[in-house]
Amino acid sequence: MKAKILRALKETKEEFISGARLCEQFGVSRQAVWKNISALKEAGYEIESVSNKGYRLVSSPKRLYGPEIECRLSEGNICKKVLGFDEIDSTNTKAKQLAEFGEEEGTLIIAERQTAGKGRRGRSWSSEKGDGIYMSLLLRPKAIPPKASGLTILASLAVAGAIKKISSLPVEIKWPNDIVAGGKKICGILTEMSSEESYIHYVVIGIGINVNTETFPEELEYRASSIYLETGEKTDRLSLVAEILNSFDTYYKRFMKEQSLVPFLEEYNAVLVNREKEVKIYYGMVETAKPEEIESGIAKGVDGDGSLVVLVDGKEKHIVSGEVSVRGVMDYTD
Repeated sequence: MKAKILRALKETKEEFISGARLCEQFGVSRQAVWKNISALKEAGYEIESVSNKGYRLVSSPKRLYGPEIECRLSEGNICKKVLGFDEIDSTNTKAKQLAEFGEEEGTLIIAERQTAGKGRRGRSWSSEKGDGIYMSLLLRPKAIPPKASGLTILASLAVAGAIKKISSLPVEIKWPNDIVAGGKKICGILTEMSSEESYIHYVVIGIGINVNTETFPEELEYRASSIYLETGEKTDRLSLVAEILNSFDTYYKRFMKEQSLVPFLEEYNAVLVNREKEVKIYYGMVETAKPEEIESGIAKGVDGDGSLVVLVDGKEKHIVSGEVSVRGVMDYTD
């Protein structure tokens, strides 16, 4: 209800909207309207109340507030509910816990800060309050498990497109799950799944974006960046979150209808930083990989299964998983 009232207040802009109109529009009592208006005020919204006129939105807070995100989403969006937290251990962990208890598809967990953010292969993800976007979307796709890898492809496209639209920053995708700008990582995507042989229980797509981060620890600054550091301008995180979700909604619905990545390959490969570049493929952890666990080749793009096609010694290899380093990106030079 708070999201619906917010949308109504925003649509009237600087005009007042009466409590009676809100009651009629949403089929609720005056007490329910007043209760939700009070909750919005407590959340930091400045809402003017005038007798015989109604309510007018004066200003909104900048924090990642669930109803604020919900009111910005397209009608019928796959994201149906947003649960916001000031601090959480991991949005992916919370989303998986909720999924196990039967939470519906389309629930988004978002936090101002993570204390135990997760990356691929168990790596941690640095998170500071108010600077970034840390969110996880719960899905229950009606597809066979091998199709789930395509969701990372779609999420990457949604994030890359949204960043470019909201901040005008040209970004590229580093297969399988990173968004890079200026050769440095600004976003990581972690997809986790619970499934049986031919059935997916749920998929959680975690997205962590360095948005307005101004500094990084010395051990990260050579390979990590933020939208702010690349553009010199602060980005509205709420607008970026809404654009990502609206874009992903379009990709996801088409993917579920066609059950294929083929319609998205041209768009994806066009922004793939790996494409036509020398890459190293690590089949174990980069830090401990043995020589026999490393191959070099030229990346040609991504195929219809979401695998990276690499030309190794004149033969095409389709890489399903593994750490891939691209020359010139994230400090890979040797």
